[in-house]
Amino acid sequence: MILPKKLTTLLATLVVMSVVDMFSCAAETPLSDVIRSAQTKVVKIFGAGGLKQLEAYQTGILISPSGHVLTARSYVLDTDDLAIVLDDGRSFKPEYLGSDPIRELALLKLPIEDESFPHFDLQNQATAQVGDRVLALSNLYGIATGDEPVSVLQGAITAIAPLDARRGAFATVYRDNVYVVDAYANNPGAAGGALVDWQGRLLGLLGKEVKSRVTGTWLNYALPTASFSSSVNELLAGHDTTWEPPSQLPEQSLTTERLGMRLVPDVLPITPPYLDAVRTGSPAEKAGLRADDLIVFVGGRQIASCRALLEELTYHDEREEIEVSLLRDGELVVVTLQAEGEHAEE
Repeated sequence: MILPKKLTTLLATLVVMSVVDMFSCAAETPLSDVIRSAQTKVVKIFGAGGLKQLEAYQTGILISPSGHVLTARSYVLDTDDLAIVLDDGRSFKPEYLGSDPIRELALLKLPIEDESFPHFDLQNQATAQVGDRVLALSNLYGIATGDEPVSVLQGAITAIAPLDARRGAFATVYRDNVYVVDAYANNPGAAGGALVDWQGRLLGLLGKEVKSRVTGTWLNYALPTASFSSSVNELLAGHDTTWEPPSQLPEQSLTTERLGMRLVPDVLPITPPYLDAVRTGSPAEKAGLRADDLIVFVGGRQIASCRALLEELTYHDEREEIEVSLLRDGELVVVTLQAEGEHAEE
């Protein structure tokens, strides 16, 4: 359902007003100004989805004056029609620069070179303690579609603890500490939003919708800025724009069948490349691969989906030895794989 623009503006404004009215801010800058400033640094992202329980929207934050956007890595980004809408309503088609598979983050870039954008400074890191009051900014439920401000929720840090959660049948890869909040911050569309303190400083990035593996309840949490700032800086510094697929493929390419591994059903364009099974006696089993392993790199190249893995294997000769990096129980494991040739046992 698409809400009228005036109604969406009113809803977002009411959320902000309720936060301001409930508390008074002791800082010199009025809380309303702090919120408004933070909202200009948060963007709305629209992309793939639209199926049942697959929302086609999420949130991101500006992290550089030149228009770099940090968000959650998800199926929403897997489309040629990805759009980022700024606070002022302008819409741009971003460039996908890279991702962090452990923290499930993605880095995008606006196609603008002659403008300085308001942004959160990852180098000026703020931290919070249990009991600290916080604000969560995101495009909850896709309410904002144009120049409407993103929604704001107020709450407090209730715990700082390792993330022990699952998404469907799979455990989350990230296992380090997160900020747990008492606001319903991690609803549809919120992933990639900002958690800030009452001075507007970035505390963390709102995560995806997950359930606790201990209690089975939905979690409201954010990844602390300190947990991903180094990774994001590496993405900013190491973006490779020169790589192109080889012009000629080998006569016999590697395949998952030759390696003896079966992927989970590829139901979405960006289905994560988890292993569903490993064949007994296969090269994959001999290398130590197991069911539920998540493949993240092959031959030094990042793998974001089942389709990306299958495509990457076509670039490698069946006799070639390749290095595969995978995530298992939150740890990065590196193995070497080599098929046994065309007469390998099927």
